[in-house]
Amino acid sequence: MNLIRTIAGIVVLLMFAGTSYGQTSAELKKQRERITQEINLLNQSLKATSSNKTLTLKQVNALNTQITLRERKISTISSEMRLIDRQIQENTQEIKKLEDQLEKLKKDYASMIRFAFRNKNGYNKMMFIFASKDFNQAYKRVKYLQQFSESRKNQAQEIEKTQKTIQNKIAELAANRKEKLDLLDEQEKERSTLNAQKADKSKVVSGFASQEKQYKAEITKKQQEASRLERAIQAAIRKEIEEEQRRAAEAARLLAEQAARDEAARAKAAGEPAKPVAVAKPKPAASTSASSVLSATPEAAKLSNEFMGNRGSLPWPVERGTITQGFGQHTYGAGVKMENNGLNIRTNNGAAVRAVFDGEVRSVVQMMGAGYAVIIRHGKYFSVYSNLKSVSVTRGQKVTSKQAIGTAATDPDEGTTEVHFEIWEGSAPINPTPWLARF
Repeated sequence: MNLIRTIAGIVVLLMFAGTSYGQTSAELKKQRERITQEINLLNQSLKATSSNKTLTLKQVNALNTQITLRERKISTISSEMRLIDRQIQENTQEIKKLEDQLEKLKKDYASMIRFAFRNKNGYNKMMFIFASKDFNQAYKRVKYLQQFSESRKNQAQEIEKTQKTIQNKIAELAANRKEKLDLLDEQEKERSTLNAQKADKSKVVSGFASQEKQYKAEITKKQQEASRLERAIQAAIRKEIEEEQRRAAEAARLLAEQAARDEAARAKAAGEPAKPVAVAKPKPAASTSASSVLSATPEAAKLSNEFMGNRGSLPWPVERGTITQGFGQHTYGAGVKMENNGLNIRTNNGAAVRAVFDGEVRSVVQMMGAGYAVIIRHGKYFSVYSNLKSVSVTRGQKVTSKQAIGTAATDPDEGTTEVHFEIWEGSAPINPTPWLARF
């Protein structure tokens, strides 16, 4: 019976281990499929603009992103293959263990059969029982014969079950090996494509010297657009701070008036002259941070904490997209640089742009030649969405997470669709990447 329990335990462990690895493998597969979708999205936009003799900054960003994504895909495939190698090794070891256990089960079963054959005559069984010294021993011998018969049946079932488990493991092993071969083939194709793309990138980099004027002009235009957006954001945030300060000042004035009335009523009742009441005044903006002012009220503090609590799990501003330029400074060739306060996300034409969290629309700005921008407040945080073709919200409107606020604009010259997204904490931009959920 102990042997049967051991075999059953091994089978359960195998099933559990298979499930655990299956989940990890599924996650890696999902990640690889997601990267493939992003690469295909960039392929479509690059094909649409491949007729241009000179690459624009958007195309250069797309090419760089495509190379990065392909490297990530190759790395993901390598992780999948390492996992499969581990599965193959463990499955091979478990098959060997099961075969050894099966051999022992068969030997034990054969011994049972031989014993049963020798005592198959009912007379022998009866003699075995009647030869007991007393009734208790006879009863125990009857139970022994019954248990022996049941154990033989269990052994036969256990042998059959173990044989099926071995067959399943062998089939799983064959599937693992086939999957590994398929992944090796895919990885080889990706490496070949990556080398070709890196060669294309080298040509682009070598052409920067002759196209430096064009890129500088394009970057100057982008920086002007970014400056206009930053001024609009700063103006909206200043307005929010001023409104909060006005509300605080008004609340202090009302508090002072009420305190004065209370003191006058007390003095009158006591027959004393009323004393002036000292009430703390709100601190001026110079000595108070923007974040503190913007989260001064309980409602704003609660929303700020909820927004902060969702760091790393905020939905993307578009359902499907690829980051073509990240936060911070970017260099193109020698001396061609530009700063990005947020993320440039390439998406499908006509894609809906969504709020990343519950909040209130504080500004809708029409940008010169760059569509619309929407600024949403989440306590002391602001999310900014620009390069919108149209908007479907107005100032003061409450919005919820994933609610559509407009549609992404498409560049008429290039046919590409990109949304610019930023997150501000108080009056300073912060990197949005760690805040967004991983696809």
